[in-house]
Amino acid sequence: MKGTLLVVAGALVRDGRLLVARRRDGDPLAGRWELPGGKVEPGETPEEALAREWREELGVDVGESAAWAFASGAPNGRHVTLLVFLVRAARGVPSPRGVAELRWATPVEAGQLPLLPADRPLVERLARDGRGAFAATESGEPAP
Repeated sequence: MKGTLLVVAGALVRDGRLLVARRRDGDPLAGRWELPGGKVEPGETPEEALAREWREELGVDVGESAAWAFASGAPNGRHVTLLVFLVRAARGVPSPRGVAELRWATPVEAGQLPLLPADRPLVERLARDGRGAFAATESGEPAP
């Protein structure tokens, strides 16, 4: 088995809706939905990786964020650790620069999408936590 791959993702909620991204054709697990993020590069902190990935994929600058949850597993024989941040503030209007599509969905709606296996329990946790998780991430800005 190869070494552990560290991946970050961000959960941004505005007006009770969660931002999710659909993977592009040609990407591993193309067409699946996920919390936006990506791999942590060598020499990068998870926070730096989240900021870089959101700039590259969504055209958004992450402001305040906090580590919230993690998932760990070995799909396809490679161990992956996913660190999820609650994004409490972001600047800019998200647009699909490095992903096929973006969608604002309630956690319940997001849970009905074909999510990446690692993201499904995290989205379900957001749906289960309800207002508590949403109050922690509400930015006060209207969703685009």
